[in-house]
Amino acid sequence: MGGIVLRVRLVGGDSMDVTYEHPDEASDAEVIDHVLATLSNDSGVLRCGHGDRLLVLYARGVSAVEVGPRGAVL
Repeated sequence: MGGIVLRVRLVGGDSMDVTYEHPDEASDAEVIDHVLATLSNDSGVLRCGHGDRLLVLYARGVSAVEVGPRGAVL
């Protein structure tokens, strides 16, 4: 399972770090492409983690996404 850490800036100006685990065996580049393709649609939804919590990220609330370095601590 491929996973990455994303820093998400919300439309309201707040930002948070979340983890996204892709269900298929994929490289980091493929996972990033999947995240960007999903969030480019107004109806896009990602299931992410924030610490030990499940977070559902809706595309319409996201203004920017930054890919974090490996080993980031949430």
